Amino acid sequence: MVQAGNEYMKYKDPSQPLNKRIRDLMQRMTLEEKIGQMVQLDRTNATPEIMRDYGIGSVLSGGGSVPRPQATPQDWINMVNAYQNGSLSTRLGIPMIYGIDAVHGHNNVYKATIFPHNIGLGSTRDPELVKRIGAATALEVRATGINYVFAPCIAVCRDPRWGRCYESYSEDPKVVKEMTEIINGLQGELPKNSPKGAPHVGGKDKVVACAKHFVGDGGTTRGINENNTVIDRHGLLSIHMPAYYDSIIKGVATVMVSYSSWNGEKMHAHHDLVTNFLKGTLRFRGFVISDWQGIDRITDPTHSNYTYSVLAGVQAGIDMVMIPFNHTEFIDILTRLVKNNFIPMSRIDDAVRRILRVKFKLGLFENPMADQSFVNQLGSQAHRDLAREAVRKSLVLLKNGENADNPLLPLPKKASRILVAGSHANNLGNQCGGWTISWQGLSGNNHTAGTTILEGISAAVDPSTEIVFKEDPDFDFVKSNNFSYAIVVIGEPPYAEGEGDSTNLTIPVQGEYTMYNVCANLKCVVVLVSGRPLMVMPHLEQVDAFVAAWLPGSEGQGVADVLFGDYGFTGKLPRTWFRTVDQLPMNVGLTKPELTLRHGTDAAVFIILGASTTIMGDPISSLELLGGNPDSAEDDSHLRSRVGFRIRRPVELLRPKI
Repeated sequence: MVQAGNEYMKYKDPSQPLNKRIRDLMQRMTLEEKIGQMVQLDRTNATPEIMRDYGIGSVLSGGGSVPRPQATPQDWINMVNAYQNGSLSTRLGIPMIYGIDAVHGHNNVYKATIFPHNIGLGSTRDPELVKRIGAATALEVRATGINYVFAPCIAVCRDPRWGRCYESYSEDPKVVKEMTEIINGLQGELPKNSPKGAPHVGGKDKVVACAKHFVGDGGTTRGINENNTVIDRHGLLSIHMPAYYDSIIKGVATVMVSYSSWNGEKMHAHHDLVTNFLKGTLRFRGFVISDWQGIDRITDPTHSNYTYSVLAGVQAGIDMVMIPFNHTEFIDILTRLVKNNFIPMSRIDDAVRRILRVKFKLGLFENPMADQSFVNQLGSQAHRDLAREAVRKSLVLLKNGENADNPLLPLPKKASRILVAGSHANNLGNQCGGWTISWQGLSGNNHTAGTTILEGISAAVDPSTEIVFKEDPDFDFVKSNNFSYAIVVIGEPPYAEGEGDSTNLTIPVQGEYTMYNVCANLKCVVVLVSGRPLMVMPHLEQVDAFVAAWLPGSEGQGVADVLFGDYGFTGKLPRTWFRTVDQLPMNVGLTKPELTLRHGTDAAVFIILGASTTIMGDPISSLELLGGNPDSAEDDSHLRSRVGFRIRRPVELLRPKI
């Protein structure tokens, strides 16, 4: 409806230029209606009546916040449409936007495709693959009637003790920058000659993306979640900011602010970085959103002076506030602050203009309701095949045999009897990790659809091969059953955010026992399922082959594809792999040259350096570490200068590459 009664309403006319529509609508809005647009509520505290009565601008599903357990796409659509009907029944009919954490696929939703977490995608070094994953995720999100995702996370994790390190593509800002190509998948390609910094959404099959968490979230001291990033301005701009430059160039529509601080100042209250730099220098024209209760955490204790928090957060430049529960408190305080001239009306208008710009670009005013034609995209076979490809490309080979002439991998598909063991071999929840169905993730096989690594192995081997699965076999069982070889799949339990902060980064004790009981008796390959590097010494010396699988997601066949040689190992480490946590933080280009993993003379082992990820990126299956004179005949000075050891490849010496 372009007309209300006899009145022509320019903002409802799609033939009008964007800025004229925004201006017309804002001229009609009261202060209360504008402040309502700045509110985002969790679905548990929203009703259609609240949406109508307060003109709420947005609703979200926090981690695990679902219409009902094992909800279908139709359940989601019905819920989203109900909130939207409430919004459309307001005086001006401004539609709401619905947000969700789709950080490795549409991960809150039952039977959605779960892609590898970002650390695994960083291992692929394949921006085009990541773009396709973004497009597939957008389709699955649209299948549930949702149009806004809190992704991608473009943190540069500099310390793996951080519980969100798996949400980071790499410690190397160049790799993270390359992976912003996912935005083109989520939102669509930015048209040529688009204004710099303008948000873009390319059609009904695309969603609004969100670059997060601005800025420095991956650089906190000792990797403590939501803590303080101590770094000078040059370091902040050169390490943690580059991916934001690229995201804005690609038209990212929203940016989420980080819980963390920069040199002691909370990012949620940082006017210089949010307003002056992001909105000013970088000319970002989408909207800035807080994190969950982000402004509450400006003070310590949390929410201890909420009036100050609202004042500081809004004045810093935050446009939409993820409250997410008590909307009346926020609305009343912000209204009072504006009416008493603590916050100028120009700041409110800036926030609302940005929010409306994104909503208009999304096409919400023309198509506010869910498009049910996308329902069959959720968990489609094409998307599962894509996820399987991503798993294959993310695997990193850390060791293959005791010398280059006797590799264990690829494994033979035909064998009399093989043992598959470990806590992560037949556990879909463990291989998906945190942010899967629930916020923290869930162990077990009953929470969503997918293929475990064990199921992938079973499908890959010859029909005549007997597979014996025992999660935690004892020493005698392994020794007495005449196995041809073993595959041991162990790793971290699921976790998210601060719950995953770790000071020791060790393989869980039960996994160590399993590895010892099996690998002391059999030829074995260990597959490590984890959100970050863990301490693998001295275990690396005890096993025949070692593979880093990160958090592969729902398509475990991708692991088997590579173990059995249908595809080769192509993944490259996205992080420096330390020997002990005492060496942390250890990052590319910043650490004194040091050999951090050493397996001894004549060992075909991956050499991992604290000095540089250049060696880390080299395929490993035939690397050898040699002791002795660093001035030997072969010219390997480009390696020797970093490690003080001579490294050669039996067939050819490869120049390092990222």
